[in-house]
Amino acid sequence: MSTTRVPSKLGSAGKKLWSAVTNDFELAEHELAQLEEACRVRDTIGVLRRQVDEDGTMILSSQGARLHPGIAEIRAQQLTLARLLATLAVPGLEDDVLPASSGVRGVYSPAGRRR
Repeated sequence: MSTTRVPSKLGSAGKKLWSAVTNDFELAEHELAQLEEACRVRDTIGVLRRQVDEDGTMILSSQGARLHPGIAEIRAQQLTLARLLATLAVPGLEDDVLPASSGVRGVYSPAGRRR
C-alpha cells in the first residue's frame, strides 16, 4: 500500500518489521517516526542476542560468575519494542510481536477469591 522508503541504516530485522507494517498500512508522519524507532530497537535486540550467544549466558567477573548483562538489556529493549508497537495499534501485529498477557493473578483473580 505504502511507498514509504525504508530508513537508512536499518538491519535486516528492522527492515522486515518496517516492510510488514508499511506494506499493509498507511501511517501518519508521527507514526512513521514511532515505527522507525521500533525498527531500530528490534535491530538492537538482534545485536544483543548475538553477543549473548557468542559470550554465553554466564560471564566471569571479578565477583565470580554472573548473568550476562546483555540479558537484562534485551529484556528492557523488548519492553520498549512492545510499548512502541502498542502505541501504533496496528491490528494483528501485537499477536506476532508482543508477549502474551497472563492476566490477573493472586487474590485479585477470579480463582484466587475466597468465599
